[in-house]
Amino acid sequence: MAIYLDENSRILVQGITGSEGGKHTRRMVAGGSNIVAGVTPGKGGQTVDANGTAIPVFNSVQDAVDATGANVSVVFVPPKFTKAAVYEVVDAQVPLGVVITEGVPVHDTAQFFTYAQNSGTTRLIGPNCPGLISPGKSNAGIIPADITKPGRLGLVSKSGTLTYQMMFECRDIGFTTCVGIGGDPVIGTTHIDCLAAFEEDPDTEVIIMIGEIGGDAEERAAAFIKENVTKPVVGYVAGFTAPEGKTMGHAGAIVSGSSGTAAAKAEALEAAGVRVGKTPSETARLAREIVASL
Repeated sequence: MAIYLDENSRILVQGITGSEGGKHTRRMVAGGSNIVAGVTPGKGGQTVDANGTAIPVFNSVQDAVDATGANVSVVFVPPKFTKAAVYEVVDAQVPLGVVITEGVPVHDTAQFFTYAQNSGTTRLIGPNCPGLISPGKSNAGIIPADITKPGRLGLVSKSGTLTYQMMFECRDIGFTTCVGIGGDPVIGTTHIDCLAAFEEDPDTEVIIMIGEIGGDAEERAAAFIKENVTKPVVGYVAGFTAPEGKTMGHAGAIVSGSSGTAAAKAEALEAAGVRVGKTPSETARLAREIVASL
């Protein structure tokens, strides 16, 4: 099994006629994803060639869903249009919206996340994320499809590049699903959401959780793990050497005093029974040890 994304996922790409949307559509198709439609307002009726597959373009998400039965949307549109694009996803009752776009204003994200949550029909992942992949089944976003295989691990990560590294480091074991949730202050799907889903997935035996400095998401995840997760969890927190008070890459990675530091997060996770690696490679080694002991 997998969480959120599987072989039945029918994906549409918003912004498919743009350079990023087109490029990653071709990569997703090459990786085995079932891309059934694209959406670019004003370009309905056109097609986009993706490795020899002609993908129809529609003017709206609703038109695409009506014509193709798409149940996942991947959003590759500029930041100023992202809120309107996500509203379309929610209005068309698409179950999963994956927002890749970086630089979305936080108040826009707060609005469209609330809109999606109130709908009761649409789960959002992102924004400012690499998307998610269920190896051997489907890939929605920009995660490389050929660096790992199907297996026994579940991965949830704030960082895109660390998602890729961990997938590669544990390629001998493989993954059920890898979810890059994004590092913005407001995101649609959290560590806790993914932890709960992996806990329920019978094929996920060990969970890897990657966090980073800033905020208290990892501390809240630690409390959730302690109360609700029975499967082994391995953790890594990026930013052990980050200087205090600096913004480090992601908009959410701001450290104030002891709050939000990598050390504080690691301490909270370890108190919940999570084995925490000091480097990505050590984290992969810990995951490998746990799998070998099962």
